[in-house]
Amino acid sequence: MLEKLPGTQPVTVGGDKGFDTRDFVKECRNLRVTPHVAQNHERRGGSAIDGRTTRHPGYAVSQRKRKRIEECFGWLKTIALMRKVRHRGVCRVHWLFTFACAAYNLVRLRNLMAAVPAV
Repeated sequence: MLEKLPGTQPVTVGGDKGFDTRDFVKECRNLRVTPHVAQNHERRGGSAIDGRTTRHPGYAVSQRKRKRIEECFGWLKTIALMRKVRHRGVCRVHWLFTFACAAYNLVRLRNLMAAVPAV
């Protein structure tokens, strides 16, 4: 999918520590894509992400944003029962996913509205 990205502007790709492999990082760099994947220091040989990537402030921002995305998917899997979908077919699963995301947005809005002091 990274090969099909249009344009010549700098591009980053995010991922969890499962993507912290030497082959993936090497291929990203060959495609002129900066890999903003989480570092896996427990892996044999250490992390494939080195100081070229982690020294930039954008890497830290990317890791914080990735955590917020993971919170959403975690909620969808546990609360919205999306871990094991009970429907079959692309249309039905798409509808269920859209409905679950709308419910998540309503929950977020409720929490955001409660955080704002009344004027």
